[in-house]
Amino acid sequence: MRPQLFKGCPMSQIIENLADISSDYDALFVDLWGCVHNGITHYPDAVAALQAYRKTGGKVVLVTNSPRPHGEVERQITNDFGVPRDAWDAIATSGDSGRAAMFQGAVGRNVFIMGTSEDNQEAFLAPMAILDNPEPITSVPLAEADGIVCLGPFDRHADPEVNRADFLFAREKGMKLLCANPDIIVDVGHSREWCAGALAAMYTEMGGESLYFGKPHPPIYDLARRRLFALGVDVPDHRILAIGDGIGTDVRGGQGENIDCLFITGGLAARDTKTVAQPDADALTAYLAKEMQSPLFSIGFLR
Repeated sequence: MRPQLFKGCPMSQIIENLADISSDYDALFVDLWGCVHNGITHYPDAVAALQAYRKTGGKVVLVTNSPRPHGEVERQITNDFGVPRDAWDAIATSGDSGRAAMFQGAVGRNVFIMGTSEDNQEAFLAPMAILDNPEPITSVPLAEADGIVCLGPFDRHADPEVNRADFLFAREKGMKLLCANPDIIVDVGHSREWCAGALAAMYTEMGGESLYFGKPHPPIYDLARRRLFALGVDVPDHRILAIGDGIGTDVRGGQGENIDCLFITGGLAARDTKTVAQPDADALTAYLAKEMQSPLFSIGFLR
């Protein structure tokens, strides 16, 4: 690498711009929320960085823990958040990864679905043409269910504890919980909301069995690689860079796949890393030590 580009953090090199390191990679696995948009609008500097990278011939796969199918995510980020279509090549969602498992019978045929109207349960249950002989899936009340499909809480601001009674019933019935979004929390503008991962973690702590299909778990990375291969390129792992603001999802997942990581410190960890434009090196070192993660690179915001 080019050490003159970097500032000191013993556990991660702080860079100024994606372009400082992007020539070493043929593909990017890029997180969406907290990196490319904030749940309300896109980040112009992040979009410009991805557009510039693609102009050099690099491929961008957006890898997101959204519980939605990739087509729904594409419509959301273009129509609602203003992300231009030339900023990426493909999208891999934990929703698609989880849907594939659901249609293969991972939690049974009759499922109790958790989530808000914004999670679009109808789209999640829509058939997947890529599967042979998918299981027929029916949405039913909890008392009639074989298992749970969790797209998120019914109320994103409510304490996950409100689900304890239902989870006790499900656990006693031996139901599995399919978690379509392993994120614990997400920031929507300046508001923090609970995600499906918080409910899955609670269910596991109660003795239930939760099945995960997004970052940091392997299924979504397999899907991302297949999306990349479908573009007509075969990129080895050492030529892929994972980018994200989730230390326990994006960074942990990338490192688990032996993929180099660029940690966006100005997202979920902004306070812990004292990020304004860039992270404070000492605060970043302390945070990474606490989390026991060591991304190769860090930056305040994707640019």
